[in-house]
Amino acid sequence: MKPTPSSLPDPAPLLAFGAHPDDIEFGCGAVIARETEGGRAAHFVICSKGEAGTRGTPVVRTREARQAAKLLGATAEFLQLDGDAHLEIRAAHAIKLARIIRRVRPGVILAPTLVENQHPDHSKLGRLVRDAARLARYGGLKELRALKPHAVGQLFFYAVTPDAEPTDQARILIDVSAPKALAAWTAAMRAHASQMATRNYVELQLARAQLNGLRAGVERAIPLFANDALVFDSLATLGRAARQF
Repeated sequence: MKPTPSSLPDPAPLLAFGAHPDDIEFGCGAVIARETEGGRAAHFVICSKGEAGTRGTPVVRTREARQAAKLLGATAEFLQLDGDAHLEIRAAHAIKLARIIRRVRPGVILAPTLVENQHPDHSKLGRLVRDAARLARYGGLKELRALKPHAVGQLFFYAVTPDAEPTDQARILIDVSAPKALAAWTAAMRAHASQMATRNYVELQLARAQLNGLRAGVERAIPLFANDALVFDSLATLGRAARQF
C-alpha cells in the first residue's frame, strides 16, 4: 500500500547559513518556503548583524531577519564570529558551525557559494560551512564530544547574486513556481526594508528566478550547486532535464 503523506516520516531539518541578515532570503528564500510548506523544519544561522552595511542598524536588521524567517516558516539564530566584513577562515569558526550542525542534525544544509567575486564574507562562510559539515562527522574531535556526530545528507550552495553563480559547477534547479511559496518569498525579501532604499533587490531576484524558470519550462526556479555528487536509487527517480528553451 502506498504511504499517505501523514504516514511518511518527518524529513530531517533544513539548516541554512547566511553571512548577513538578508542573504538566505535573497539567495534561496523560495526554496525554504517550498520545504517548510511540505512539512520540513528549517533553521537559519546568521553570522553577523549587518553592522558594516550602508543602511540599517544592527538592531533593525536583526528584527527584519527574524520577521523574514518567520514568513518563510523558519526559525533563526545569530552567531557572532568576526563581524560583518571581517570574517576570516578559522578552525575555531568551523568547529562552532559544526557544533550547530550536530545540535540541529539537518538532512540538508544550504550555504553561500564559494565564488570569490562577491562579498568576501559570502565565499568565506561557504568554505567554513563546507569544513564544518565534514568536522561534524568526526567522533574524536574533542571540542564536539558532548554532541553525537552527524553526517549531513547533502550540502548545497546558493548564490546571493547572479555573479555568485559558479560557472564550473553543475546546478540543480528547484521549481519555486507555487503561488504560496512565491508569495512567502516575496514577503520575506520585502521584510528587509532597510536594504531597499537604493536598489530593488526583490525585482532582481524575481527576474533571476524567472530567467532560470524559462530555461527549464517552469514559471520560476532557483539554482543550487551540490558540494558532492548526487546519488539516485535508479534512473526512474531522476527529475527531468532543464533543456526547455
